[in-house]
Amino acid sequence: MHYVVRRMATEEWRELREITLEALRDSPDAFSLSYADTAARPDGYWQQHAAAEATARDRATFTVRDEDGNWVGMAAVEPIPHVPDTAHVHAVYVAPGHRGAGGPAADLVNATVRHAQEHVDVRWLTLGVNEGNGRALAFYRRLGFEDTGKVIPYVRNPAEKVLILGYPGFRNDSR
Repeated sequence: MHYVVRRMATEEWRELREITLEALRDSPDAFSLSYADTAARPDGYWQQHAAAEATARDRATFTVRDEDGNWVGMAAVEPIPHVPDTAHVHAVYVAPGHRGAGGPAADLVNATVRHAQEHVDVRWLTLGVNEGNGRALAFYRRLGFEDTGKVIPYVRNPAEKVLILGYPGFRNDSR
């Protein structure tokens, strides 16, 4: 199957809302947001969020579409306000039927890395993975992310831990 990965457009706020809700239904433990809270957000929130993700220099959401133009995944990257000199890849999701070998996940994550290298003025690129998500950990390690030794509590269940991985080859071309 052929996939297209590209930065989302401002007018695609409805699609962003739907893929986000799909991700939360499919993999609730992979995200820090709850389905109920996210579903309750008004259209204005989604419109503003989509506009920022589509146009801001230092943050972006990338989508992946199948041959029919359907959204089958997303990933975002942005600076972390309270962690100096660090950007974070987050909201990574690929629909179940498009996961695995031949799927678009690597291209999707690599798009966020390229965006950070070209547009985000930071020295470090990280992402967080729930300690119980072995498949995601293996995937990110194959892409070059490495354990940083940092562990934080999972927001939705502090008894669980989130492992922070870093991209050691990260280089920002704008510096």
